[in-house]
Amino acid sequence: MTSRFDSKRADAFAERMTQTLNDAFVAMMLSIGHKTGLLEKMAVLPASTSDEIAKACGLDARNVVEWLDTMVVSRIVDYDPETRRYDLPAEHMVSLTQHGDAPSLAPQMQWVSCMGEVEPRLVEAFRDGRGVPYSEYARFHGIMNQANGQVFDNTLVDVTLPAIPGLVDRLRQGVDVVDVGCGSGHAINLMARAFPNSQFRGYDFSPEGISAAEAEAKSWDLSNVRFKEQDAAQIDDCDAFDFIASFDAIHDQAHPRRVLANIARALRPDGIYLMVEPRAATPVEENLDAPMAPFLYSISAMHCMQVSLAYEGEGVGAAWGDQMAREFLREAGFQEPVSYPVEGDVMNTYYVAHL
Repeated sequence: MTSRFDSKRADAFAERMTQTLNDAFVAMMLSIGHKTGLLEKMAVLPASTSDEIAKACGLDARNVVEWLDTMVVSRIVDYDPETRRYDLPAEHMVSLTQHGDAPSLAPQMQWVSCMGEVEPRLVEAFRDGRGVPYSEYARFHGIMNQANGQVFDNTLVDVTLPAIPGLVDRLRQGVDVVDVGCGSGHAINLMARAFPNSQFRGYDFSPEGISAAEAEAKSWDLSNVRFKEQDAAQIDDCDAFDFIASFDAIHDQAHPRRVLANIARALRPDGIYLMVEPRAATPVEENLDAPMAPFLYSISAMHCMQVSLAYEGEGVGAAWGDQMAREFLREAGFQEPVSYPVEGDVMNTYYVAHL
């Protein structure tokens, strides 16, 4: 039996799709505002004309006025037609600049154009199922470093590590630590700087990431951290570390079960494993009301799952969720993990596991 056509539902959905199209382009313009410095500069300027804002940012005036008008019609920037001055409200500033308590969302807007660059490859991958290799995502590494860097700076040493019983005391005394899938190494460098008596390593299969990590460590004059270009599925350390961490990395692996088994083998009997992964449930129906669920599933379909499949992996994706994460940890030999949120990181769940 054919259901009766609901014209009100159709109209409401059309409005939603119109808003979706608008929001996609607003995200692109916010990305431009972030990268050109417009958002950060407007956070400290009084209400100003477009020419004043362009001059303060060292940008072309014609381009700036078009960007500003986009922000006005998007209800992001206030505009006074009598004085022709633009102003970024304080209430909006806290979400889009470094002038709020939480990490800015502006760097996250870069994902839209980043994924757009690989859309042709994604279309091919949807047809042949072969995935898209990490090398195709030219800007992914830099954007991830910006997005995660804010969270690490705001929470890692002062919030995340102290929440794990006994860990900070052990780090102060001196232990062996490794970050598996360290990316640009910012997290491990922060820990190495905060706890000079401990020894730190960072593993990542990206040569660009390792180079960036080593450059930062050198600029900070750190002597207690080393980095290695390493496929996490090939880690052969045994009883080597007192604390192992992985930040938003396990779901990207081609073989996450193998990686977790390697981590369990590398951890000493009284060691601690911290696994940070996207906050989600495994069944999709349990994520319907999660505020970042569309972003999470989209970034998974366009990157996380694709990279895994490109290397003949499981392709668990970013939204593999709490139930599957716990199952994989148990299979690797860990006890039931304790999980908790971290204030200042709305995207992730923090799992603490022991052997």
